Amino acid sequence: MSDYDRDEAEIEASRAPLLDHLIELRKRLIVCVAAVVAGFALCFAFADPIYQFLLHPFKMAAQIYAASKEGHGGGAGPFDLLFVLTGIKEAPAADGDLRLMFTAPLEFFFTKLKLAGFGAVVLTFPILAWQVYAFVAPGLYKRERRAFLPFLFAAPLLFLLGAALVYFIILPFVLWFSLSQQIMGAGVAVELLPKVSDYLTLVTTLLLAFGLCFQLPVVLTLLGLAGIVNSQMLMKGWRYAVFGVVVVAAIVTPPDPISQLLLATPIVGLYFVSIGCVKLIELRRRKADEAPGTELTSLP
Repeated sequence: MSDYDRDEAEIEASRAPLLDHLIELRKRLIVCVAAVVAGFALCFAFADPIYQFLLHPFKMAAQIYAASKEGHGGGAGPFDLLFVLTGIKEAPAADGDLRLMFTAPLEFFFTKLKLAGFGAVVLTFPILAWQVYAFVAPGLYKRERRAFLPFLFAAPLLFLLGAALVYFIILPFVLWFSLSQQIMGAGVAVELLPKVSDYLTLVTTLLLAFGLCFQLPVVLTLLGLAGIVNSQMLMKGWRYAVFGVVVVAAIVTPPDPISQLLLATPIVGLYFVSIGCVKLIELRRRKADEAPGTELTSLP
């Protein structure tokens, strides 16, 4: 029996009445909802420490900026903040606490709810992705299941890579740029006092934007596996892709060229990595076609 016949027999054996599929879907949804609720409760219980963690770049930026204005930090800049966040340099001593504000009585409470919801989705994403895969896997050929599995691990890793880029590189430049707009002196004080909700919106927007943009290799490789795109098509359209990446970077990042460049550069690099992945898939598929009895089991 050929591999194709075995796959057909396996899928035929997995067929079930519609009611069984609905029961299976309900079970998967219950697991997803339970995971999100548990993640939400956990993140809400630790909402203050999580918010403190997200505030750490802003706190370090304010300390370094204040030290540079007092003449203790020399020519301090965003790169000094980057070195402090990565542990290469020590942060200067702080003269006071970091100040943020909220203007509505329940604003910080709802901010913590939003933070818990965001954290729950990020924390439980592997469970949610696995439940989706487990539901659709019986309808896939064996070779398709094996080819799809690596993406369950690649997607969260790429999201974390994008989030780390935001936390350690993008935020230092954005925050330093924001602090540099303050005016102190000549009887005028224009001081940056962000609202707690606005700061959370900024951080979560950047985290989501970078995390989702870093899924480009996963999306393009899956499209290559499905035969929707090929490496030649992607290579011919690289100029349009680069233009699209630059436009997206300009939309999702703050209005400064440095953060836009810091997003666009790795995404363009990941686009060309995706072309290489699609090319490898095509080579393996060609070898499988030339040698009967072999199959595309996974990405190399």
